[in-house]
Amino acid sequence: MHNHNRPVRLWSVLLAGLLLISLGACDPGPGRGQLADIRERGELHVLTRNAPTTWYEDRDGPAGPEYEMIEAFAAHLGVEVRYELAAGVGEILGRIAAGEADIGAAGISRTRERRNDVRFGPVYQEVEQQVVCRRGGPGPQSAAELSGLNLRVPAGTTYERRLQRLAAANPELQWEAVEAQTTEQMLAAVWRREIDCTIADSNIVDLNRRYFPELNVMFTLGEADYFAWALPPAASGLHAELRRWFEGFERDGGLDAVMERYYGFVELFDYVDMRAFQRRIEQRLPQYQPIFEQAGERYGFDWTLLAAQAYQESHWDPHARSPTGVRGMMMLTQRTAAAMDVNNRLNAHESIMGGARYMQRLYRWLDDEIEEPDRTWITLAVYNIGMGHFRDAQALARSLGRDPHSWPDLRETLPLLAQPEYYRQTRYGYARGSEPVRYVQRIRDYQDVLVRQLSGER
Repeated sequence: MHNHNRPVRLWSVLLAGLLLISLGACDPGPGRGQLADIRERGELHVLTRNAPTTWYEDRDGPAGPEYEMIEAFAAHLGVEVRYELAAGVGEILGRIAAGEADIGAAGISRTRERRNDVRFGPVYQEVEQQVVCRRGGPGPQSAAELSGLNLRVPAGTTYERRLQRLAAANPELQWEAVEAQTTEQMLAAVWRREIDCTIADSNIVDLNRRYFPELNVMFTLGEADYFAWALPPAASGLHAELRRWFEGFERDGGLDAVMERYYGFVELFDYVDMRAFQRRIEQRLPQYQPIFEQAGERYGFDWTLLAAQAYQESHWDPHARSPTGVRGMMMLTQRTAAAMDVNNRLNAHESIMGGARYMQRLYRWLDDEIEEPDRTWITLAVYNIGMGHFRDAQALARSLGRDPHSWPDLRETLPLLAQPEYYRQTRYGYARGSEPVRYVQRIRDYQDVLVRQLSGER
């Protein structure tokens, strides 16, 4: 008996086989579909943390070294970026390992243990772990001398792991590992003398010593660490594209430009002693005093206040520049300079006039309820930190039962913008809230010295 169905079945099998081969040819392979998916949806999902060495809201919008590099890579891919803020590196690594986002970019140290869970991109920064104490406090010079000190680090970090390894050779070494606290918070605790010492990556120390000048690096702990972005284990296609992009980014100077912008001028903002200021009143101020006087008269400020502000910004150096690219006597951003009709930020006259005009605009934008002298001090603070973070500080002040129109109350509230339990409640997130407080105080101090010296009361 003949089976008339056999040719049909054979043809069906052949068709199925061809279909499988065709599908196999289109299959992007393990992990390669992620890159195609990113391009199809037009979005790169990035996990980061809100900190000055990663991603933060500046007065002109998002900023930070991780932000700038991610934006450059996204432009290369032709997609937008969706940033999601995580509490810390531990959370980021866990979610990246689970494939819940495309990239973790948050100053993540590439370690042997972490390679078991995530795939690391190219190394973009080398840092050292430094033991940091306060000037005038304990002065340990080795790991053995840390015994007996009040030493605190964030839990789940490479700092804690390194201490655990050191404890094998130093059984008396003890420390406190605190959950949900950042390295920046630890440095602030050292500065406030709440703890003796902490451990921090050198890049974080470099930035924060500008705001807490009494922090003192005692010694380096162990070998260098290397930062790299974390990718899901299966993201081979994205990983390969990242490596291709980074090779060109580094070769063309993009990486150097980012590092220079955020770390190249950390010494620019050191606090000079008053004798240096007094010397510059005699040597530098005379050539700029007529411009300050003209700006003060035109925009309604005491010229000595504008001069003191300019000294805080640039030490009366018309060619000064900051890590974030602001430039000139009054340290204007490109956006602010354009809005104030400043064509050349390095021209002292244009910069001083533009800065004074911007001060006037901020002064007028403030709530009518804010009275003098608070209105002037708050205007200076907003010039430094931006209107968005100032509004966040006002909202925090209200929630804490403080006066949102009082400089003394806001002076206490602004530093809270650096603490996760507070800045997570705000619209613009993390800010170096202690900086505008010190900024205003330094300007007031400079103005007082300037007035006294000009009147012969030195």
